Amino acid sequence: MTNKFLRSKGHLHNKKTETAPKALWKKRTAALSRWLHIYLSMFSFVIVLFFAATGFTLNHADWFDGKEQVKKFTGRVQLKWVKVKDTAAIAKLEIVELLKHRHHIKGDVSDFIIDDNQCSVSFKGPGYSADAFINRDNGEYKLAETTMGLIAIINDLHKGRDTGKKWSYLIDAAAIFMCLISITGLLMICFMKKKRFSGFLLMAVGILVCYFVYHFLVP
Repeated sequence: MTNKFLRSKGHLHNKKTETAPKALWKKRTAALSRWLHIYLSMFSFVIVLFFAATGFTLNHADWFDGKEQVKKFTGRVQLKWVKVKDTAAIAKLEIVELLKHRHHIKGDVSDFIIDDNQCSVSFKGPGYSADAFINRDNGEYKLAETTMGLIAIINDLHKGRDTGKKWSYLIDAAAIFMCLISITGLLMICFMKKKRFSGFLLMAVGILVCYFVYHFLVP
């Protein structure tokens, strides 16, 4: 009787020793996923909210169609910058810097086209454009600056259109954060026994809804 008791006690002790690391691993993983989910969500709250809101404004662009404002300017560049035989000698940098400084142009250069009679310079930015046409015979130019309002700006920021490389890096970071938030949320539900089934069931329903909308309603 005593030997049986000792054997059963030893068996239980070994079983507890085997299951303890597993339980500890689960506990640590659950705690880590919860910690990451909470703090990643708070850290990227503004970014996620921004892309969610601008996704709505993009989807309903006709509701938020702002008025374009166009300003027109005229001026002159130094004749020696443009009246040259070799088009490679045209002072592109000086022309761009002059236009930017004189008219406070915000965007970056998107095109600099040289023809026989004129040069055209285009500047692009989020919700913004400016186009200058320079006469190569006399150095005179006409500049049209177009601003399209706040909604156009944030829509372009959402799409990363005419925003430059630095903003594109922020879009990449936002995408990574949203993926991490989703993954950590999925890990959290795995360790919640009472809500695990209903959580995965709702996820499956969401996937099916997206699939059916795409398959049956999208042309």
